[in-house]
Amino acid sequence: MTFTDPIADMLTRIRNAVLAGHAQVAMPSSKIKSEIAKILREEGFLEEFELANGDQDGQKVLRLKIKYVGDRRERRAVISGIQRISSPGRRIYTKKSDIPWVLSGIGVAILSTPKGVMTGSRARQLGVGGEILCKVW
Repeated sequence: MTFTDPIADMLTRIRNAVLAGHAQVAMPSSKIKSEIAKILREEGFLEEFELANGDQDGQKVLRLKIKYVGDRRERRAVISGIQRISSPGRRIYTKKSDIPWVLSGIGVAILSTPKGVMTGSRARQLGVGGEILCKVW
């Protein structure tokens, strides 16, 4: 199955899993999706992620384990919101001086830069701009 915007599909699957209270979510894998998952794990939004072999076509599957806080009765996801910014039809680029803060630093912006996929704060440290892929808080 092909998607026009695989990153938006990934973010929608994560959002739906959080709203439904699922512990994990699986999706077709790609290099950029793995990089985004790695950043989400490093920033504390995911417990872990793994690449596994798919069922039929040999397509790799990305499995994300969503992080929750609280006890069993009052459990809530660490991810409060997730939003796609740049899309294939409307790319949004930013200079190093205009990288957005997400909820005054509580959330994280994920950028695709010439030096790879990274958080907004890391891009500020390296002094590079790029395409704003999404915001997570």
